[in-house]
Amino acid sequence: QVQLVESGGGLVQPGGSLRLSCAASGFTFSNYAMSWYRQAPGKERELVAAITNTGARTNYADSVKGRFTISRDNAKNTVYLQMTSLKPEDTAAYYCKAKQLAGWGYEYWGQGTQVTVSS
Repeated sequence: QVQLVESGGGLVQPGGSLRLSCAASGFTFSNYAMSWYRQAPGKERELVAAITNTGARTNYADSVKGRFTISRDNAKNTVYLQMTSLKPEDTAAYYCKAKQLAGWGYEYWGQGTQVTVSS
């Protein structure tokens, strides 16, 4: 069955770094664009970063530009989010999403991983 499993979250001090991973299975990973979203308590889920199926293009929310980098390894069916210069306002649950590029446009979500930025 389809699975997206995020990992790499945790507690980090302001200014620190974390790398999130999202391991995919159960579908043809290279046919899907991938993205990272986050949701803080009491707030709506927001797009953080996205990457095309080949990795040729990426897109970022203004709030994370220059600090976060999304990448993917199609051989490992994994998408990453490298986060640097973390701020308390980056605290949220982070989710990865897969979106099929053709056909029915299926979307799949992971279960999320918590990132807490605090001193």
